[in-house]
Amino acid sequence: MPIAILKERAVARIAGTDAAHFLDNLLTARTPTEPGEARFSALLTPQGKIIADMIVLATEGGFRLDAPRVVLADLIKRLQLYRLRAKVEIGVLDDLVVAVAWGGASPLVDTLAYDDPRLPALGRRFLLPAAEAAQLATVPEADWQTHRIALGVPEGGMDFLYGDAFPHEADMDQLGGIDFDKGCYVGQEIVSRMQHRGTARTRIIPFAVCGRPPAEGTPILAGGKTIGRLGSGTDGRALGLVRLDRLEEARAGGHVVEADGAALVPEKPGWVSFAVPGTGDAA
Repeated sequence: MPIAILKERAVARIAGTDAAHFLDNLLTARTPTEPGEARFSALLTPQGKIIADMIVLATEGGFRLDAPRVVLADLIKRLQLYRLRAKVEIGVLDDLVVAVAWGGASPLVDTLAYDDPRLPALGRRFLLPAAEAAQLATVPEADWQTHRIALGVPEGGMDFLYGDAFPHEADMDQLGGIDFDKGCYVGQEIVSRMQHRGTARTRIIPFAVCGRPPAEGTPILAGGKTIGRLGSGTDGRALGLVRLDRLEEARAGGHVVEADGAALVPEKPGWVSFAVPGTGDAA
Protein backbone atom coordinates (compact mmCIF):
# COMPACT_ATOMS: atom_id res chain seq x y z
CA MET A 1 0.00 0.00 0.00
CA PRO A 2 1.57 3.34 -1.04
CA ILE A 3 1.92 6.07 1.58
CA ALA A 4 3.35 9.49 0.72
CA ILE A 5 4.10 12.72 2.57
CA LEU A 6 2.50 15.69 0.82
CA LYS A 7 5.18 18.32 1.27
CA GLU A 8 3.18 20.91 -0.69
CA ARG A 9 0.45 20.83 1.99
CA ALA A 10 0.37 22.61 5.35
CA VAL A 11 -1.94 22.58 8.37
CA ALA A 12 -3.78 25.44 10.06
CA ARG A 13 -5.89 25.40 13.24
CA ILE A 14 -9.18 27.21 13.76
CA ALA A 15 -10.62 27.06 17.28
CA GLY A 16 -12.85 28.98 19.66
CA THR A 17 -16.54 29.11 20.47
CA ASP A 18 -17.39 30.90 17.19
CA ALA A 19 -15.14 28.77 14.96
CA ALA A 20 -17.88 26.73 13.24
CA HIS A 21 -20.08 29.76 12.54
CA PHE A 22 -17.03 31.77 11.44
CA LEU A 23 -16.01 29.20 8.82
CA ASP A 24 -19.57 28.60 7.66
CA ASN A 25 -19.96 32.30 6.84
CA LEU A 26 -16.79 32.34 4.75
CA LEU A 27 -16.28 29.03 2.95
CA THR A 28 -18.06 27.43 -0.02
CA ALA A 29 -19.03 24.20 1.75
CA ARG A 30 -20.94 23.64 4.97
CA THR A 31 -18.66 23.33 7.99
CA PRO A 32 -18.34 19.72 9.23
CA THR A 33 -19.71 19.13 12.71
CA GLU A 34 -18.71 15.64 13.87
CA PRO A 35 -15.07 14.97 14.88
CA GLY A 36 -13.37 13.09 12.06
CA GLU A 37 -15.72 14.50 9.41
CA ALA A 38 -13.97 16.31 6.53
CA ARG A 39 -15.27 18.61 3.81
CA PHE A 40 -13.66 19.98 0.66
CA SER A 41 -14.10 23.77 0.59
CA ALA A 42 -12.61 27.09 -0.49
CA LEU A 43 -12.27 30.74 0.44
CA LEU A 44 -13.19 33.04 -2.44
CA THR A 45 -12.77 36.69 -3.34
CA PRO A 46 -15.98 38.76 -3.41
CA GLN A 47 -15.80 38.30 -7.20
CA GLY A 48 -16.01 34.51 -6.78
CA LYS A 49 -12.37 33.60 -7.57
CA ILE A 50 -10.53 30.96 -5.51
CA ILE A 51 -8.09 32.38 -2.95
CA ALA A 52 -7.40 28.98 -1.40
CA ASP A 53 -9.01 25.55 -1.52
CA MET A 54 -8.68 23.21 1.42
CA ILE A 55 -9.98 20.20 3.31
CA VAL A 56 -11.69 21.21 6.57
CA LEU A 57 -11.48 18.56 9.29
CA ALA A 58 -13.61 18.74 12.44
CA THR A 59 -11.79 17.68 15.63
CA GLU A 60 -12.54 17.61 19.34
CA GLY A 61 -10.71 20.92 19.73
CA GLY A 62 -11.94 22.86 16.72
CA PHE A 63 -10.94 22.48 13.07
CA ARG A 64 -7.85 21.67 11.04
CA LEU A 65 -7.35 23.08 7.56
CA ASP A 66 -5.39 20.84 5.17
CA ALA A 67 -4.36 23.53 2.68
CA PRO A 68 -1.77 24.19 -0.06
CA ARG A 69 1.43 25.52 1.48
CA VAL A 70 1.81 28.11 -1.30
CA VAL A 71 -1.36 29.96 -0.26
CA LEU A 72 -1.31 29.31 3.49
CA ALA A 73 0.09 32.72 4.48
CA ASP A 74 -2.49 34.55 2.39
CA LEU A 75 -5.26 32.31 3.71
CA ILE A 76 -4.32 33.02 7.33
CA LYS A 77 -4.10 36.75 6.60
CA ARG A 78 -7.57 36.78 5.03
CA LEU A 79 -9.09 34.81 7.89
CA GLN A 80 -7.56 37.23 10.38
CA LEU A 81 -9.13 40.15 8.52
CA TYR A 82 -12.57 38.51 8.62
CA ARG A 83 -12.32 37.60 12.30
CA LEU A 84 -13.38 41.02 13.65
CA ARG A 85 -14.95 40.37 17.09
CA ALA A 86 -15.56 36.66 16.62
CA LYS A 87 -14.22 34.40 19.36
CA VAL A 88 -11.84 32.53 17.07
CA GLU A 89 -8.21 31.46 17.32
CA ILE A 90 -6.30 31.15 14.05
CA GLY A 91 -2.83 29.68 13.70
CA VAL A 92 -0.44 27.44 11.78
CA LEU A 93 0.57 23.99 13.07
CA ASP A 94 4.17 23.79 11.89
CA ASP A 95 4.72 20.54 13.78
CA LEU A 96 2.24 18.59 11.63
CA VAL A 97 2.50 17.30 8.06
CA VAL A 98 -0.07 15.78 5.72
CA ALA A 99 0.35 12.18 4.59
CA VAL A 100 -1.88 10.09 2.33
CA ALA A 101 -2.42 6.35 1.81
CA TRP A 102 -4.30 4.92 -1.15
CA GLY A 103 -4.95 1.70 -3.01
CA GLY A 104 -5.78 -0.49 0.00
CA ALA A 105 -6.26 -0.62 3.77
CA SER A 106 -4.84 2.43 5.55
CA PRO A 107 -2.17 2.18 8.27
CA LEU A 108 -3.26 2.12 11.90
CA VAL A 109 -1.87 5.28 13.45
CA ASP A 110 -2.86 7.20 16.57
CA THR A 111 -3.43 10.52 14.81
CA LEU A 112 -5.95 12.65 12.97
CA ALA A 113 -7.18 10.63 9.99
CA TYR A 114 -9.90 11.28 7.43
CA ASP A 115 -11.03 10.08 4.03
CA ASP A 116 -10.39 12.53 1.20
CA PRO A 117 -13.85 14.10 0.77
CA ARG A 118 -13.34 14.88 -2.92
CA LEU A 119 -13.21 11.30 -4.19
CA PRO A 120 -12.97 7.96 -2.32
CA ALA A 121 -10.24 6.69 -4.68
CA LEU A 122 -7.96 9.53 -3.52
CA GLY A 123 -7.47 7.59 -0.30
CA ARG A 124 -7.13 8.42 3.38
CA ARG A 125 -5.18 11.37 4.75
CA PHE A 126 -3.36 11.84 8.06
CA LEU A 127 -2.10 14.81 10.08
CA LEU A 128 0.90 13.73 12.13
CA PRO A 129 4.39 14.79 13.25
CA ALA A 130 7.02 14.83 10.52
CA ALA A 131 9.20 12.15 12.14
CA GLU A 132 6.27 9.75 12.42
CA ALA A 133 5.23 10.44 8.84
CA ALA A 134 8.75 9.75 7.59
CA GLN A 135 8.64 6.30 9.19
CA LEU A 136 5.32 5.50 7.49
CA ALA A 137 6.13 6.81 4.00
CA THR A 138 6.74 4.11 1.38
CA VAL A 139 6.75 6.14 -1.86
CA PRO A 140 7.73 9.66 -2.96
CA GLU A 141 5.16 12.42 -3.35
CA ALA A 142 5.48 12.14 -7.14
CA ASP A 143 3.65 8.79 -6.94
CA TRP A 144 0.70 10.52 -5.29
CA GLN A 145 0.64 13.16 -8.02
CA THR A 146 0.61 10.41 -10.66
CA HIS A 147 -2.33 8.77 -8.88
CA ARG A 148 -4.22 12.06 -8.64
CA ILE A 149 -3.65 12.89 -12.31
CA ALA A 150 -4.80 9.40 -13.31
CA LEU A 151 -8.10 10.13 -11.54
CA GLY A 152 -8.37 13.50 -13.29
CA VAL A 153 -8.57 15.51 -10.05
CA PRO A 154 -7.24 19.09 -10.30
CA GLU A 155 -4.70 20.59 -7.93
CA GLY A 156 -4.48 24.33 -7.25
CA GLY A 157 -1.33 26.12 -8.35
CA MET A 158 -0.75 23.54 -11.07
CA ASP A 159 -4.05 23.00 -12.87
CA PHE A 160 -5.55 26.38 -12.04
CA LEU A 161 -4.13 29.63 -10.72
CA TYR A 162 -5.19 30.96 -7.33
CA GLY A 163 -6.94 34.30 -7.61
CA ASP A 164 -7.81 33.62 -11.26
CA ALA A 165 -10.21 30.64 -11.33
CA PHE A 166 -13.85 30.20 -10.38
CA PRO A 167 -14.81 27.08 -8.36
CA HIS A 168 -16.72 25.62 -11.34
CA GLU A 169 -13.62 25.98 -13.52
CA ALA A 170 -11.66 23.96 -10.94
CA ASP A 171 -14.46 21.32 -10.88
CA MET A 172 -15.21 22.02 -7.21
CA ASP A 173 -18.92 21.59 -7.90
CA GLN A 174 -18.18 18.06 -9.14
CA LEU A 175 -15.99 17.16 -6.16
CA GLY A 176 -18.30 18.22 -3.33
CA GLY A 177 -16.59 21.53 -2.69
CA ILE A 178 -19.69 23.75 -2.98
CA ASP A 179 -22.90 23.57 -0.94
CA PHE A 180 -25.60 25.24 -3.04
CA ASP A 181 -28.16 25.00 -0.21
CA LYS A 182 -26.22 26.69 2.58
CA GLY A 183 -26.46 30.36 3.47
CA CYS A 184 -24.34 33.20 2.20
CA TYR A 185 -20.55 33.09 2.04
CA VAL A 186 -17.95 35.28 0.36
CA GLY A 187 -18.44 35.12 -3.44
CA GLN A 188 -21.64 33.08 -3.12
CA GLU A 189 -23.73 35.21 -5.49
CA ILE A 190 -21.33 34.70 -8.41
CA VAL A 191 -21.02 30.95 -7.80
CA SER A 192 -24.79 30.50 -7.56
CA ARG A 193 -25.34 32.47 -10.76
CA MET A 194 -22.87 30.27 -12.65
CA GLN A 195 -24.63 27.16 -11.34
CA HIS A 196 -28.18 28.21 -12.16
CA ARG A 197 -27.41 29.80 -15.51
CA GLY A 198 -25.07 27.02 -16.61
CA THR A 199 -22.38 29.51 -17.62
CA ALA A 200 -19.35 27.43 -16.63
CA ARG A 201 -17.85 27.08 -20.10
CA THR A 202 -14.26 26.66 -18.89
CA ARG A 203 -13.39 23.41 -17.11
CA ILE A 204 -10.42 21.27 -16.13
CA ILE A 205 -10.51 17.91 -17.90
CA PRO A 206 -7.95 15.14 -18.45
CA PHE A 207 -6.32 14.41 -21.79
CA ALA A 208 -4.57 11.32 -23.07
CA VAL A 209 -1.19 12.22 -24.56
CA CYS A 210 1.51 10.13 -26.19
CA GLY A 211 4.53 10.06 -23.88
CA ARG A 212 5.51 12.81 -21.49
CA PRO A 213 3.22 15.87 -21.79
CA PRO A 214 4.55 19.41 -22.29
CA ALA A 215 5.19 21.67 -19.29
CA GLU A 216 2.50 23.24 -17.12
CA GLY A 217 1.23 26.47 -18.62
CA THR A 218 1.75 25.37 -22.23
CA PRO A 219 -1.10 26.73 -24.40
CA ILE A 220 -3.61 24.17 -25.68
CA LEU A 221 -4.29 24.84 -29.36
CA ALA A 222 -6.83 23.74 -31.95
CA GLY A 223 -6.89 25.03 -35.52
CA GLY A 224 -4.20 27.53 -34.62
CA LYS A 225 -6.30 29.08 -31.84
CA THR A 226 -5.67 28.91 -28.10
CA ILE A 227 -8.48 27.12 -26.27
CA GLY A 228 -6.84 26.61 -22.87
CA ARG A 229 -3.69 25.86 -20.92
CA LEU A 230 -2.03 22.64 -19.81
CA GLY A 231 -1.76 21.79 -16.14
CA SER A 232 -0.07 18.91 -14.33
CA GLY A 233 0.82 15.75 -16.20
CA THR A 234 2.53 12.39 -16.12
CA ASP A 235 3.44 9.87 -18.80
CA GLY A 236 0.41 9.35 -21.03
CA ARG A 237 -1.90 11.80 -19.29
CA ALA A 238 -2.32 15.50 -18.46
CA LEU A 239 -4.94 17.84 -17.10
CA GLY A 240 -5.93 20.99 -18.96
CA LEU A 241 -8.09 24.04 -18.32
CA VAL A 242 -10.07 24.51 -21.54
CA ARG A 243 -13.07 26.30 -23.00
CA LEU A 244 -15.49 23.45 -23.65
CA ASP A 245 -17.35 25.34 -26.37
CA ARG A 246 -14.13 25.93 -28.27
CA LEU A 247 -13.14 22.31 -27.79
CA GLU A 248 -16.49 21.31 -29.28
CA GLU A 249 -15.93 23.64 -32.26
CA ALA A 250 -12.45 22.19 -32.79
CA ARG A 251 -13.66 18.61 -32.71
CA ALA A 252 -16.56 19.42 -35.06
CA GLY A 253 -14.16 21.10 -37.46
CA GLY A 254 -11.78 18.15 -37.48
CA HIS A 255 -8.95 20.10 -35.86
CA VAL A 256 -6.29 18.31 -33.81
CA VAL A 257 -6.09 19.47 -30.20
CA GLU A 258 -2.45 19.82 -29.23
CA ALA A 259 0.06 21.45 -26.92
CA ASP A 260 3.57 22.17 -28.17
CA GLY A 261 3.08 19.60 -30.95
CA ALA A 262 1.79 16.82 -28.69
CA ALA A 263 -1.71 15.60 -29.66
CA LEU A 264 -4.27 15.66 -26.83
CA VAL A 265 -7.34 13.43 -26.70
CA PRO A 266 -10.02 14.58 -24.19
CA GLU A 267 -11.26 12.10 -21.60
CA LYS A 268 -14.17 12.10 -19.14
CA PRO A 269 -13.63 10.77 -15.59
CA GLY A 270 -16.46 8.78 -14.05
CA TRP A 271 -17.08 11.44 -11.39
CA VAL A 272 -17.78 14.20 -13.95
CA SER A 273 -21.42 15.03 -14.79
CA PHE A 274 -20.90 17.71 -17.45
CA ALA A 275 -20.47 16.88 -21.13
CA VAL A 276 -16.90 16.62 -22.43
CA PRO A 277 -16.67 17.14 -26.21
CA GLY A 278 -14.86 14.43 -28.11
CA THR A 279 -15.47 11.66 -25.56
CA GLY A 280 -18.65 10.28 -27.08
CA ASP A 281 -20.54 11.04 -23.87
CA ALA A 282 -23.20 13.71 -24.10
CA ALA A 283 -23.81 14.06 -20.38
